[in-house]
Amino acid sequence: MATFLFSLLLFSFCLVLRAVYSLLWLPHRTHLDFLRQGVLGPPRRPLAGNAADVRRLYAAAQAAPLPAFSHDVAGRVVPHYAEWSARFGRTFVYWFGTRPRLAVVEPELARAVLTDPTGAFEKVGLNPSARQLFGEGLVGLKGTKWAHHRRVLTPAFNMERLKCWVPAIASSTSSMLDEREARDENRFEFEIDVNKEFHAFTAEVISQVAFGSSYEEGKQNFQLQEEQMLLVSLALRSVYIPGFRFVPTKKNKKRWRLNKEIRNSLRKLIEINGNECESSRNLLGLMILANKNDEEEKMGIEEIIDECKTFYFAGKETTANFLTWVILLLALHEDWQKKAREEVVCVFGLHKHPNAEGLGNLKIVSMVLKETLRLYPPAVALNRLTTRSVKLGNLDVPSGTHIYIPQIVIHHDVEVWGRDANEFNPSRFADGKGHHLGAFLPFGIGSTVCIGQNLALLEAKVALAMILQRFEFTVSPSYVHAPMLLMTLQPQYGAQVLMRKI
Repeated sequence: MATFLFSLLLFSFCLVLRAVYSLLWLPHRTHLDFLRQGVLGPPRRPLAGNAADVRRLYAAAQAAPLPAFSHDVAGRVVPHYAEWSARFGRTFVYWFGTRPRLAVVEPELARAVLTDPTGAFEKVGLNPSARQLFGEGLVGLKGTKWAHHRRVLTPAFNMERLKCWVPAIASSTSSMLDEREARDENRFEFEIDVNKEFHAFTAEVISQVAFGSSYEEGKQNFQLQEEQMLLVSLALRSVYIPGFRFVPTKKNKKRWRLNKEIRNSLRKLIEINGNECESSRNLLGLMILANKNDEEEKMGIEEIIDECKTFYFAGKETTANFLTWVILLLALHEDWQKKAREEVVCVFGLHKHPNAEGLGNLKIVSMVLKETLRLYPPAVALNRLTTRSVKLGNLDVPSGTHIYIPQIVIHHDVEVWGRDANEFNPSRFADGKGHHLGAFLPFGIGSTVCIGQNLALLEAKVALAMILQRFEFTVSPSYVHAPMLLMTLQPQYGAQVLMRKI
């Protein structure tokens, strides 16, 4: 008995010692290591770090809109970076729980992190509470499982395959515009919230081109994911406490319910559309085909559901908000709107649907899309985790450090883009001009670049061309400029635009 008690006490002592080492001593040592290298940051709280400060700064930033229509949005969208970089320099360290986050905004360093081939910087796994939105899909996967899923899914986003979907995208766009015109057929000018319209439109497109269904079939799933997104956004700004997701709190119960309903909804959709998708070789079809025909590339039904969750959400959310900012910018800058419209009419005429061949001739439209992605990228920051101690620029970065890359700050950097970095100027992308690979990161770079970027750009180009064929538009007096980060960059109070029929 005495021996057992001694062993139990020794085991308990070892656990306490290990906890003190990992939760207190190791973070303290890392903090001192950064200080010795001249890397400063906000005072950290043991165990909690600066998570509460981040939430406070976000709440304060979202409490008031920006003056007029300023494109200098970083202070509102990544307020913790704006606040702490002003006090501690462009490179600083802050803490999320016991994990350090090193903020990096130099394009060369961003490129080095994101394109590193050695495995020194890996994707950061999702907070377990946040994982419910994406499941075990590409967004949250890493390592061999990520590579497996990426191999299976990549052919669905091949440019030649996507071009085949241009008629379907054009048809969805036409339906959206026809419905708007019918609703306001007796008015020459009317106001709409384009953000709301585009969410319904992109939901229809991703449903068709990826899953062979209609928006109506997936409507319940989209609505459930909207609810889930709000809970996930809160989870991402909170320190995760191991095991807390199993505690039956009000929010956790809602997370459980939403997750169960979404998975059941997707399972039914796969059963209904599986055979049709398999023959059309769309996203769902490729996953089903791999599950049937290739033991090495096999994806189980639960993995397929996880990827459906990811693409239902990301395919709708990213492109809808991207298109929203495009329309707002052209509504504000009518000179560029006129140039883009003249180009579209020259290539396609006023009433003819765009085709894949003609889309490549829309040079001005492409410039507008790129400049929009620079000023208002869908994702505002990227994170990587050091798997070992590495040299990054002049800094020695310890293993287990999060590298925080706020690309929205890089996109607005006057040292990279010039004194007009906070102005809308599509001509900076004229004649195929580009910039340093680490300076323009709307979809990331390197091996983990967003798999759906070609679809998002194609969809935006078709939709914008058809809108320009039918309407002129200006920003409504009721619009309030308040860019906000939820999961992607979006207008906090909607995007009200005055549309005039041509």
